[in-house]
Amino acid sequence: YGNLVGVSIGYTITASISLVAIGKANCFHGKGHGAKCTASNYPYMGAFGGLQILLSQIPNFHKLSFLSIIAAVMSFSYASIGIGLAIAKVASGKVGKTTLTGTVIGVDVSASDKVWKAFQAVGDIAFSYAYTTILIEIQDTLRSSPPENKVMKKASLIGVSTTTVFYLLCGCIGYAAFGNIAPGDFLTDFGFYEPFWLVIFANVCIAVHLVGAYQVYVQPFFQFVESKCNKKWPESNFINKEYSLKIPLLGKFRVNHFRLVWRTNYVILTTFIAMIFPFFNSILGLLGALAFWPLTVYFPVAMHIAQTKVKKYSGRWLALHLLVLVCLIVSALAAVGSIVGLINNVKKYKPFESID
Repeated sequence: YGNLVGVSIGYTITASISLVAIGKANCFHGKGHGAKCTASNYPYMGAFGGLQILLSQIPNFHKLSFLSIIAAVMSFSYASIGIGLAIAKVASGKVGKTTLTGTVIGVDVSASDKVWKAFQAVGDIAFSYAYTTILIEIQDTLRSSPPENKVMKKASLIGVSTTTVFYLLCGCIGYAAFGNIAPGDFLTDFGFYEPFWLVIFANVCIAVHLVGAYQVYVQPFFQFVESKCNKKWPESNFINKEYSLKIPLLGKFRVNHFRLVWRTNYVILTTFIAMIFPFFNSILGLLGALAFWPLTVYFPVAMHIAQTKVKKYSGRWLALHLLVLVCLIVSALAAVGSIVGLINNVKKYKPFESID
């Protein structure tokens, strides 16, 4: 659940970056690519938080299907736009310098920076596969026929395969286009300026995607806290009683005082934390590193070994444990790299001042 909280903070930061990029794209188009176009992230974080306060009143995970569909469409859209723009840049011949080993030590970065950033990048990759934290909640929304586990296995295979293809295309074609000066995000960091309307649309898609993704990740945590409180104070009307509220054009809506207060305060708190620590890549890398090994590797492998009764010290048993060990080392290195990145960012950052 700590990881879910961290994800909501990271998504708030990311959404604000995309919203700022929309304003900058308009500015660059009107004043030229060399213009000094700056904007504060904080109003956008506040606006994103305000919207999430409203959406957080959705009673439970089962009511999020419409948001999930919208988020998936938006994700596919902005990824396709990014890949398309990168392909166009490669085709134009105006590409950055590329090398087999990436950035050049002594030219682009120092030796230590390259090591730490490589570790941090591993954490970013791990974060991108961290959907295991909500896997059970997703499976719980499925019908019992056909069997949930079979449907989920098929859905996971399709989902992971599709996202992996997009990740590889974005990473490889993006590097081919920008080389060693590739930005962390070529849609929000302005690897592309034109067509400006397409860059704006892509960033709108990112923001809309994160609106839905935020709810998908926080709803399980909301329900966990509310379930615990319901069991501890079953007689409390404040916690358990629901009221029917009629909203024009939307019909009846169930309101619970505890849900309203608790979820609103949660969004306010996480938005405030996002404003204090707007270090996108380092935060994502650290979250990914901390959650990847236990949730994506160790527990699933341990359950698989127990369920299928893999013979101890057999070839399969040794291979699975080797996988667990390698992933633990990778996660540890990614965590170290992300922490170093956060420390470097903190040194040069002043809270509540605009960041470019």
